[in-house]
Amino acid sequence: MTRLRIFLVNVGLRQPFYPLVAPPLGILCLAAYLRSKLAADIRLINQRLNNDPNEWIVRQIVDFDSDVVGLSSMTTGGYLLRDLTQKIRDALPGTLIVLGGPHASAAEGKLLEESPADVVVPGEGERSFEDVIRTRFDGGTLADVPGIFWRDEDNQIILNQGPVRRITDLDCLPPPAYDLIDLPDYWRRQSILPIPRRPPYLSLFSSRGCPYHCNFCHHIFGKKYVGQSAEHIVDEIEFFSRQYDLKEIEFFDDVFNLDKERLFEFSDLVQKRGLRLKIAFPNGLRVDILTEEAIDSLVRAGMYYSICPLESGSSRIQELMGKRLNIPRFLDNVELMAKRGVFINGCAILGFPTETEEELRLTVDTLCESQAHTGLLFTATPFPNTDLYRTAEKIRPEALKQLRYDGMDLSGLFVNLSDVPDHVLLRYQRMGNLKFFMNPKRIVRLLRAYPRPHLLPLYLPIYLRKVTKGLMSRKVCT
Repeated sequence: MTRLRIFLVNVGLRQPFYPLVAPPLGILCLAAYLRSKLAADIRLINQRLNNDPNEWIVRQIVDFDSDVVGLSSMTTGGYLLRDLTQKIRDALPGTLIVLGGPHASAAEGKLLEESPADVVVPGEGERSFEDVIRTRFDGGTLADVPGIFWRDEDNQIILNQGPVRRITDLDCLPPPAYDLIDLPDYWRRQSILPIPRRPPYLSLFSSRGCPYHCNFCHHIFGKKYVGQSAEHIVDEIEFFSRQYDLKEIEFFDDVFNLDKERLFEFSDLVQKRGLRLKIAFPNGLRVDILTEEAIDSLVRAGMYYSICPLESGSSRIQELMGKRLNIPRFLDNVELMAKRGVFINGCAILGFPTETEEELRLTVDTLCESQAHTGLLFTATPFPNTDLYRTAEKIRPEALKQLRYDGMDLSGLFVNLSDVPDHVLLRYQRMGNLKFFMNPKRIVRLLRAYPRPHLLPLYLPIYLRKVTKGLMSRKVCT
């Protein structure tokens, strides 16, 4: 195989009401893996960073003389793929175009019906993408690559039997290819955390997979948990700290704290090696399985921020959604974390199938009674290829036909799966935001606990946006 030129794009646009941006960790990991396995020059663009037009991206792909183009997107950015792939195909007819990431895992072969791409790789992408490239450029047949969707010579869409090949030893993976992006550019943007202008930080995965069965969640990494060793995590942090003089690390794991022994070993190693870094969990922790000892250990290691997902204050809805959170233990642990100086962003979801007004009220009350400093109220939104979507197909098929994910802000009401009318669900969204954020005691606690007090004036627009969000009219699918 001759040396290849591979171009990777994280597809999606920032919206005015959701202007957050984070390093494109998925394709950074993919780029590092491909570079370690193939003779290849790789270029990478995060469309979301500067809201680059598709036309500009295609020019970069052409100028790079790309042999392979990989496009990854969330479902909220999936609407851009048809136009982008068509423009790439028109400009470079012989280029291999591969679609992956969360939206590819959700839509699967349907993406090939909607675009001129060659291959869709659902789920974990590294080994399958490598196999696709080797097969294409070594003269093999894509029929030998398990788990992918591809287009044969007759333009028929084929699903290969068998699961995509997963990586079971994460310690063998190279560090994400942060040298392919301008990392300081992200430090100047509004990140996922409610803290403007963060100091030098970097995002990492330390594990893959989640054994829980939340019906609204993706299945990109499957249900089997696989984690890096604690020593490997700390080695990687040290490697990047030397390069970028980092002040913070954030972990995007689904369940960082699932392996309790690893958690304690990680915290001990961070302290033994003298790594004075702040640690954030913007994707959240499984709060109800934490212990006081685990919280203290993470705090000593540098934990200062975490999202704490409640999802629902109703035990019945917890059972129905498949999360089965221990709500009293959740509330106790949120309080423990807050007392130890961790800034807590609580979140909940309203509008699950069969949810009653009493259960909506219970969720709002539970979130508001928690010791979280800030909060998020989402709407239960059925994304393709989830159990929630399959339920919605049975109970609200007419609503799904109208549902559009384009640039979606999940705090809006796009579909109502609950047992209450639309106006009632909207009222609880509004009431929840106002009750949570206008609580005088919470405002005082937020002011005292905010991680960077001198930046509080910059946080004010974010706070006001959350307060007024519920009062704004929303598009409703009926």
